[in-house]
Amino acid sequence: MEGRLGRIIHGVRLVEDALVVVLVLAMILLAAGQILLRNFWGVGAVWADPLLRVMVLWVGLLGAMAATRHNNHITVDVLSRFLSPRLKRISQWLTGLFASGVCAVLAWHGARFVAMEYEAGTLVFAGLPAWCCELIIPLGFGVMALRFFVVTVWPAAEPA
Repeated sequence: MEGRLGRIIHGVRLVEDALVVVLVLAMILLAAGQILLRNFWGVGAVWADPLLRVMVLWVGLLGAMAATRHNNHITVDVLSRFLSPRLKRISQWLTGLFASGVCAVLAWHGARFVAMEYEAGTLVFAGLPAWCCELIIPLGFGVMALRFFVVTVWPAAEPA
């Protein structure tokens, strides 16, 4: 089972990394194309700017997911520098559980938001439903909540 789980985790990480790379490259090309179109021909794609905003949301949350995966997320650890090793472990445990809880709450409310957008039938651009573009919110925060929890409760369980 552990070998299968390790392959699944590795596959998820590859998909996350691939999505970030593809989205960043697409954002660069799309933004450069918009600049060229506007500066040289005075036109632009109407759908490009809303798409770029959606892509920024996706890249931001995928990047946050990757940061939590490698434990490279932003932390405020001024106090932990002055704690004994035992108190430092307790502090890390409490902050890890707190971060997991906050991300879980954000995932829950993100899912509620996406459901409301689905029910409302809101469209963002080119007839694309808004809920499709916003799915990364509950997904991203849900993955981060799970990673914070796993790394906190079973520190050796999440391979680097």
